[in-house]
Amino acid sequence: MKSNLKNFENSPQIYARTAGILYLIIIIAGVFGELFVRNKLIVYGNAEATANHIMHSEFLWRFGITADLVMHLCDLPVMIILYYLFRPVSKKLALLNLSFNLIQTAVLVLNKLNLLVALFFLGDSEYLKSFSPEQLHSLSYMAIKVHDFGFGIGLLFFGFVCLFEGYLIFKSNYIPKAFGVLMSIAGLCYISNTLALLLAPQLSSIALLMPCFIAELSLSLWLIFKGVKITEWKTAIAKN
Repeated sequence: MKSNLKNFENSPQIYARTAGILYLIIIIAGVFGELFVRNKLIVYGNAEATANHIMHSEFLWRFGITADLVMHLCDLPVMIILYYLFRPVSKKLALLNLSFNLIQTAVLVLNKLNLLVALFFLGDSEYLKSFSPEQLHSLSYMAIKVHDFGFGIGLLFFGFVCLFEGYLIFKSNYIPKAFGVLMSIAGLCYISNTLALLLAPQLSSIALLMPCFIAELSLSLWLIFKGVKITEWKTAIAKN
């Protein structure tokens, strides 16, 4: 543990850039799964059309689930690196941030089972023959709806992650404060969107998540190309 911490303190740029690259992969995989797979195949309000799209593009549906799992696998090293990166600012808040991050990842990974269930209902297994096609389409669509709400619940925890990270970045001095503001706004948007989904679904909108995309993409690119400000990092380490 002490050896790993020492390595991190001596070479923060390597770890920061690694986190940035993985974060970018997370964004690309997430956008692909959500916009280029589910947004393309799901026809909201029409279970039959959705079922037909999934059955005719089964590989794409499965590929979207795989992309999501790649995203969550990348989450793990990123959250560990960010823990060490923000530790000099506040050990307790960095640990709380890590904990919320783990919770949201666990929720979202388990939630992927709903996408597999949606696919299973559209299969040709013997045990499904007691249901009519219309019933199977409805059950598949229901699994997709459950996934939507599970996704929103996971993002509620991630909203707090963004708020914590926004504060930690703002206080760090070795990452520009502007990213702290952007991540805080992203956190509020994630939380607002989930609350809207749960309390007033008609108000939930992907437009609410656009600031999140901008904030996270900007931070990932900064970490890749700039990393941390070494002088300020060394000052923070010395104080710690």
